[in-house]
Amino acid sequence: MESALPLWFEITSLVVLTLILVADLLLVIKRPHVPSFKEATLWVVFYVTLALIFAGLIFLLGDSQHAGEFLAGWLTEYSLSIDNLFVFVVIMARFAVPRKIQQEVLMVGIIIALILRLIFILLGAALIENFSWIFYIFGAFLLYTAFNQAFGNHESDGEESGLIKMLRRRLSIAPDFHGIKLRTVVDGKRMFTPVLIVFIAIGTTDLIFALDSIPAIFGITQSPFIVFTANVFALMGLRQLYFLLGGLLERLEYLKYGIAFILFFIGVKLVFHALHTNELPFINGGEHVEWVPEIDTWTSLIVIIASMAVATVASLIKARIDARKRGHKLMDEVPHFTDE
Repeated sequence: MESALPLWFEITSLVVLTLILVADLLLVIKRPHVPSFKEATLWVVFYVTLALIFAGLIFLLGDSQHAGEFLAGWLTEYSLSIDNLFVFVVIMARFAVPRKIQQEVLMVGIIIALILRLIFILLGAALIENFSWIFYIFGAFLLYTAFNQAFGNHESDGEESGLIKMLRRRLSIAPDFHGIKLRTVVDGKRMFTPVLIVFIAIGTTDLIFALDSIPAIFGITQSPFIVFTANVFALMGLRQLYFLLGGLLERLEYLKYGIAFILFFIGVKLVFHALHTNELPFINGGEHVEWVPEIDTWTSLIVIIASMAVATVASLIKARIDARKRGHKLMDEVPHFTDE
């Protein structure tokens, strides 16, 4: 597998990113609170700026191609991570997670997501290295996911999975939360707290989203380092973005179509790449399909940015019009998680 950048830079980057994540986790544990709108905004800006600086370092130490791959991969993962937030909102509401511990719960969820993504990245890199035809499967899966994202029935997204229902039957679950503790004592009996169920719900959700996001970013770059760092930067600011967007998330009605179009575009790109490097004997006699175009990284970057921008702006315009029809301003109707 091609090394995108100097080894010392890759090692240093992973060490620094690990230290940032550890510091973030310790900060949340030491000072659990509901971040204000201003605080959440500053943290999101900080992590976005950090990602842009990292892209600049890749450009200086590598080249524009790898810098563009990181930006496109980061934006793709960021877009898909926003989709995660919709489900996180449902989970937090369904299990009535106290606002004060939501930061800690989200941080644990992000760590689970990073571990799952690392496993899938290593597995995906190994598959790509040994089986070039895997791009056909990745592409077909993303095309199916895009269709399901745009036209599927998501009414059951908030329902408890079979695993959660089974755990409720088999384990003694306390009726109330006790901070972030997993175990507590109720009437002299040791029981698990609802936090365990929340962690498992978030973990299984992260697993599903990892199945979507990893093939998507491998459609942009085959560098495991860029794939993983793009995921880290996308997930690092996710907790603050959750509090920043707050109740506005449910008003972004067309966002799912923007995400679906990104998945569709990358799915097509993967199929084109698979055809261009084809080795399957039953397709074109095992020869490369030379007439199929290769979609470059910068075209991908433009499509990703345009898709999210159009979907977000269209959603906000519709939400503002709907609010005006009800005789209100949009922001007057949107409850933020930072509101007391």
